[in-house]
Amino acid sequence: MNISPEQLPYAGLVPMFIPVFLIINFILLILLIFAKKKILVLPLAAILIGWKFIGVTLQFNNDSTDEKGLSVLSYNAHMFSYEKYKANDPKVVPNIFNWIREQDVDIMGFQEFYQDYTTPARNAIKQISNEGKYNYSAQSVEEKSGRRFFGLAIFTKHPIINEGKIFDNRKTNGAMFIDITVNKDTIRVYNVHLESMSIPADQLDNIDGIKENYRKTWRRLNRGMVNRAKQVTVLTDHIKNSPYPVILMGDFNDVPYSYTYFTVRSILENTFETIGNGFGFTFNKVLFFLRIDNIFYSDQLTPIRFNTLREVDYSDHYPIEAVFQLNPLIKAVPQPLDTDQ
Repeated sequence: MNISPEQLPYAGLVPMFIPVFLIINFILLILLIFAKKKILVLPLAAILIGWKFIGVTLQFNNDSTDEKGLSVLSYNAHMFSYEKYKANDPKVVPNIFNWIREQDVDIMGFQEFYQDYTTPARNAIKQISNEGKYNYSAQSVEEKSGRRFFGLAIFTKHPIINEGKIFDNRKTNGAMFIDITVNKDTIRVYNVHLESMSIPADQLDNIDGIKENYRKTWRRLNRGMVNRAKQVTVLTDHIKNSPYPVILMGDFNDVPYSYTYFTVRSILENTFETIGNGFGFTFNKVLFFLRIDNIFYSDQLTPIRFNTLREVDYSDHYPIEAVFQLNPLIKAVPQPLDTDQ
C-alpha cells in the first residue's frame, strides 16, 4: 500500500488480495466463535490489522438529504459507444447522449471522451453542451487530422477561468484541470484517466480463459501499476500546488487498497468513504467487484450525497455522482493562534 510499484516489482499486486484475506478471516472468526476456540484471537487480530481497509470497501452512510448543492458527475463513457454505433445510420443519436442531456448536473467529467466533428449526431461537444447550457474544456490524447479526437473533457454550468493538461501518454490516458467560479468562490476541478489495468475481462469469464491468460494478465497488471505510480506522483504534486480547493474525479484504474488510491487519499478525502453506501462497485464487466472510479475532494468542501448509478449501463463503467454543500461551499480555514499576544 505504501510501497511504490516502481521500487518493488509486483508489490502493487499484493493489495488486490486484501478483500480475500478479510473475508477468509471473518469466516474463520465466526466458525471459531461457535466452536469456542481460543485460537479465534488470530483471525480477530488479522481483522483488526486490516480494519482501515474495511472503510474503503463497504460503507453504511445516511445520504438521504434532499438539500441542493454543487453536483458532480464522473463517467468513463467508453467513447460514447462509438464502435457500437459507427456501422449504423449516422443520423441515429446514441441513447447515451440523451441520458447525459437529461442530467441537470453542475459539473460533468468524461473519460474516454470521443469527439467526432464529421457527424452532427456524434459531435459529443455539441450534444453535451446542449446549445450553450454548458461551458467545456476538452483535452486530446489522440487526434486524427482535426476531424476526431479521443481524450478527456469537463463540462460545467459555471464560468471557466483557467484550464490545462497535466500529463498524457499520447495513447489513451491523461489528466486535466479547470478552474471555475461558483458564486464568489473558485474551485479547481481535475479529471483523470490513469493507466489502464489492461485486464482482458472477456477472456477471463471461464476456466480455459483464465488458464490461458493469467500470466499475461499478471504482467499487464504490474506494468499498469508501475505506470500509475509515476502518474499519481505528477498528479498529487500538481494538486498540492493548487491555490484553490480541489475536486478530483475520474477513472483511476486501481483498487481502493492500492498505492495509487492511498497516495491520493493522503491529501484528499473520498466521497464514497464519507457519504457512500454499500460497496460502490463501478466496473460493468465480468470483474464486477471493482471500484476504480472515484470522486475525491479537499477538506474545505462538504459532500452531502454520493451514488453509483448502476442502472446506467451504456459503458463498461457506471457513472458516479456526488453533491457538495453549496451554502457555504467552502469552509472557513481555522487560523493559528497568535502566541505573541
